[in-house]
Amino acid sequence: MNKALIAGTLLLFLNIPAWNQQNNSAPLKFSLSQAQDYAVTNSYTTRNSKLDLESARKKVLETTAIGLPQFTIGANYQHLFNIPTFSIPTTGITQSKLTGTTITDLEQKGIITQVPVFGGDASQYYVKTPGIPLGSPNNTTFNFTLSELIFSGEYIVGLQASRTFKQLSEQAYAKTTLTTKEQVADSYFLLLILRENFSILSDNLKNMNSTLSDITRMKEKGFVEQTDVDQIGITVKNLETTLNSLKGQIDVTGKLLKFQMGIDFEQPIELTDSLAGIISQTNTMLFAGAQFNVDNSIDYQLMKTNEGLSALSLKREKSKYLPTFSAFYQHQEQSNPAAFNFMMKDVLGVTMSFPIFTSGSRIAKVSQAKMDLEKNRNNLDLTRQSLIMDFEKSKNDYLTSWANSNTNKQSYELAKRVYEKTLIKYKQGMASSLDLTQSNTQLLTAESNYYTSLLNLLNAKSKLERILSDN
Repeated sequence: MNKALIAGTLLLFLNIPAWNQQNNSAPLKFSLSQAQDYAVTNSYTTRNSKLDLESARKKVLETTAIGLPQFTIGANYQHLFNIPTFSIPTTGITQSKLTGTTITDLEQKGIITQVPVFGGDASQYYVKTPGIPLGSPNNTTFNFTLSELIFSGEYIVGLQASRTFKQLSEQAYAKTTLTTKEQVADSYFLLLILRENFSILSDNLKNMNSTLSDITRMKEKGFVEQTDVDQIGITVKNLETTLNSLKGQIDVTGKLLKFQMGIDFEQPIELTDSLAGIISQTNTMLFAGAQFNVDNSIDYQLMKTNEGLSALSLKREKSKYLPTFSAFYQHQEQSNPAAFNFMMKDVLGVTMSFPIFTSGSRIAKVSQAKMDLEKNRNNLDLTRQSLIMDFEKSKNDYLTSWANSNTNKQSYELAKRVYEKTLIKYKQGMASSLDLTQSNTQLLTAESNYYTSLLNLLNAKSKLERILSDN
């Protein structure tokens, strides 16, 4: 029983790499909305934008911390080769007070010294005392400093600017999200259309190959000329060339979609939404009555926030005219303090900085900030008008694309019926190979026009959805 269990366990572990490999090669399935949501979370652009947002939030904390209490510890080691001393002489003596020796002997031994006193006895001597050292050969000083910013106009404005910058990063992340969704939708639509076009052309190629085989046999029996065979052969070669080109476009578009979604190129994906299903959800009433509020546009909000940053920049330059106050407390300790030490262990103080004269640099900076603010206000008005025009143009493009796609669809269906009838007539000998080739060319042209207009319609739809996403 135990042997069987061990064998089963080993077999399971031996199969794990193969299972993982099989699991990794399984295609990931995405609808359009799922692909967009996946891209918002995993694409390189949105991930970097999210990091910028997190960095802006940390910047607010960093700026806030400048005005909060700061505590620092420092250490300073010193080695003195020569230590200065300080001596204090005793009361004076004279020769009459000495017995058994002379002043000269004591002076030569360095016990006493003569100190002249202005207006006094020049023969008065003083006894030398041992010098007091004014330091230590090796000493380490430790500093403990606590500081607090009391008032700074530049700090107050800087704190407001950091919060506004965080708001700008949030808006930039929202814009990146909308742009990523639009890009994913465009690639998703293009890939569906290319695959649909490839499928239709493949069927067309099969029919033409079948026709080529039939006409080749008819030529062998003498019913048709070689020219008829050559014309059908040219059509077959053109279809093969077109299909090879479509294969390359499908491969590149698939990789582009994976890149936009943040998926490895080797990972296969499957699109679960069909082209017909997406088209059925598209109609002229979807955006025909849509109203655009430019104040809710993320692009307009970004420009408005930039204007706010310019206003704060001007306010910051003006705040430099104000004084700055800060307080501090410092405590010092020495590892080997000298016997005669003047160091103050505890110090409490307040500092003030008030720039008086800067040779006009502050006035120049204020003037520059005013001009930057005026430029941003002009850009804000320009953005408002540009966004309104962009909406109107996109709405018109959508309605035009809708009409064109319907017209081209009818032309495509008509060309398809003409081709099918011409093919039947050709097989019955009632139409020439030239007629068949021309009808096939008309079909391919109508098909290309239809899918091009369809792609324009879907792209216009995704753009309008992005523009109206905040309205």
